Amino acid sequence: MTGTLVLAGTPIGDIADAPPRLAEELAGADVVAAEDTRRLRRLTQALGVTPKGRVLSYFEGNESARTPELVQELLGGARVLLVTDAGMPSVSDPGYRLVAAAVEQDIRVTAVPGPSAVLTALALSGLPVDRFCFEGFLPRKAGERLSRLREVEGERRTLVYFEAPHRLDDTLAAMAEVFGADRRAAVCRELTKTYEEVRRGPLAELARWAAEGVRGEITVVVEGAPEPGPEELDAAELVRRVRVREEAGERRKEAIAAVAAEAGLPKRVVFDAVVAAKKADPR
Repeated sequence: MTGTLVLAGTPIGDIADAPPRLAEELAGADVVAAEDTRRLRRLTQALGVTPKGRVLSYFEGNESARTPELVQELLGGARVLLVTDAGMPSVSDPGYRLVAAAVEQDIRVTAVPGPSAVLTALALSGLPVDRFCFEGFLPRKAGERLSRLREVEGERRTLVYFEAPHRLDDTLAAMAEVFGADRRAAVCRELTKTYEEVRRGPLAELARWAAEGVRGEITVVVEGAPEPGPEELDAAELVRRVRVREEAGERRKEAIAAVAAEAGLPKRVVFDAVVAAKKADPR
């Protein structure tokens, strides 16, 4: 018989949030694959358990090479426990490759549910949570970051991102540029830890706050794009308003931005309407 792969959630801050089954799995697994073995040692000491099985590292740098080794352990009947530094494996952490490889071999995969920064931030944000999408980390380079944000410019579901503290101000400024300065958001910092903080407000305001310097683990929750009204669906009216502003002396870029703000739409929607109208009537 093949073994079982167990994905175990670990505390994102407060060790008391560790799920009760975590200690049992740590003590009984044949193999414990950890993103950071030093942090695993601190976790097991805090929980008062000693792993009986082999402990090995499984992180971004060796994930591809070590996955076949773990699959062989599973095919041999081992119970393999996968833990990351905080939260659930596979969610912007190592784990996806191993899960996919195990599924391909018809190996049983189960989980010990635990804390999640994504769901915790959503619940605390004060923003709609009935529909949401998780976007993980944005690219480090400014141009790539803007491109990724523009892909979801019109997304009506609440958006959740992870971000490094030293890039937070640039990311919030880019979000304000693409989504609109007044789009509501929440920056959740150090969730469940001693200095937990949830800062809520418009994106532009949050960007100014973050420019002063922010520390800790960061999750950003952003309100989705507003639902379109009947007038917003009329591309011809959007184009007419842009032309009126252009005739009054505004540059096209400024006119598009102003019309988008008035209509509560992403600039890209108005821009696309103007381009389509130009192609239809190139005079």
